[in-house]
Amino acid sequence: MQSLRKRKNARWPSCYNQGVEREFSAGGVLVRVVRGRPMVAAIRPQGKPAGTWALPKGNIDPGESPQEAAVREVREETGVHGRLVEKLGDVKYTYTRRGGLRVFKVVSFFLLRAGRGRIDEIEEAMRVEVAEARWLPLEDAPRLLAYGGEREMVAKARDRLAT
Repeated sequence: MQSLRKRKNARWPSCYNQGVEREFSAGGVLVRVVRGRPMVAAIRPQGKPAGTWALPKGNIDPGESPQEAAVREVREETGVHGRLVEKLGDVKYTYTRRGGLRVFKVVSFFLLRAGRGRIDEIEEAMRVEVAEARWLPLEDAPRLLAYGGEREMVAKARDRLAT
C-alpha cells in the first residue's frame, strides 16, 4: 500500500509537463507527363545530403486555406505552377523542437497538375530552404522519397492517376 501511495503522489518528469503545440501545413504532389512518362516534382531540402528527396510543403499562412497553401508552396519551392485536382490525405506526426517543446503536426497533401514554369527556377530567397528541385519518375518516387508519409501520398497519386 505504501508503494502505491508513493507512486500516486510521484511527480512526473518535467518533459511530461510541457504542452503539445499543434502545427498545420500543406503540400503538393505535382505531376507532369514528360515524353509519355508521369513525373512528380521533388525537392532536396537545404542542408540535406544528395539523394534526400521530399515533397514541397510548408506552413499555412493566416487567412489561407490548405489548398491555397499547397499551390503556393509548390510554386515557391519548385518554380512550377500547379492546378488543384483533389486532396490525397493527411500525414500526421510528432517532433520535438529545441528546448523540448513537443509538436503534433498535420500536413495535408493535394494532387496538383503541373502548369507553367520550369523546375528549379525559384527565387534566390527560397535557396535557404531548397537546395534543388527536379522531376522524378512517378513510379520510382515511393522508393526515392525520404519520408514514409510522403511516399504514401505519392503512391496514392500514382494509383489515382492510373484509374
